[in-house]
Amino acid sequence: MKRFIRLLSHFTYQEAMSCLFPVFIFGSLALSKLISLPGLPRYDLLLILCLLFQIFMVKSGLETKDELKVITVFHLIGLALEIYKIHMGSWSYPEFAYSKVFGVPLYSGFMYASVASYLCQSWRRLEISLENWPRHRFVVPLEAAIYLNFFTHHYIWDLRWILTAAIFLVFWKSRVYFRVDKEQFWMPVPVSYFLIGFFIWIAENIATFFGAWRYPNQAEGWQLVHVSKFSSWFLLVIVSFIIVAELKHVKEHLAGRSSHHETMETAKN
Repeated sequence: MKRFIRLLSHFTYQEAMSCLFPVFIFGSLALSKLISLPGLPRYDLLLILCLLFQIFMVKSGLETKDELKVITVFHLIGLALEIYKIHMGSWSYPEFAYSKVFGVPLYSGFMYASVASYLCQSWRRLEISLENWPRHRFVVPLEAAIYLNFFTHHYIWDLRWILTAAIFLVFWKSRVYFRVDKEQFWMPVPVSYFLIGFFIWIAENIATFFGAWRYPNQAEGWQLVHVSKFSSWFLLVIVSFIIVAELKHVKEHLAGRSSHHETMETAKN
């Protein structure tokens, strides 16, 4: 029992620290719904708050500059998806804002960036490593197909279930290892996708409750986000996880090459 409490406490603390950015966004959504500033639209206030918190995360050392680069990529990917989905009527941002681009407030990109922040933070804090990670020629096309399906399913068949089957086929041998207070644990990679996607779906319900955005069925009042949206988050988490994992591999490869080059130069001298 003591071991269980110790591990649970350590894991809870590390997860809580990894969730700082998402928690800040939820807090800002709740606060901005209750308090308004004259002359400053709510969405613009949220953008300012997110920018200030992002600066704080980097300046305080809670996030590294490399992690900031990854988060910025997610911000742009999320913003592109938001603009498209708004155009297709999937959801809306009904409030006025000066910082809207094609109907999408710029703060919305930070909601995607907060997912990247969580992945980067937990990767570092839990010392995550991967075993039997599939080859690039399988992973990268699958990632691209998943992301493109968010756009193309409005015009052709929705391939999410085929892509989900492909995920289990490609990653069926893959494991993710993580360390909790010096003890190592593992789980199948698809299970980690499922768990993260499920908690993001819960977070989506909280976000829509506080008016972060609105689905068509919530026009007359808040309702629980349909469980079918969970499959979308499951797939989006996979895209996010693959991007982070691939960037980690690239960084390790470059670091290895640099180390090898330095060793060779030392040997020559």
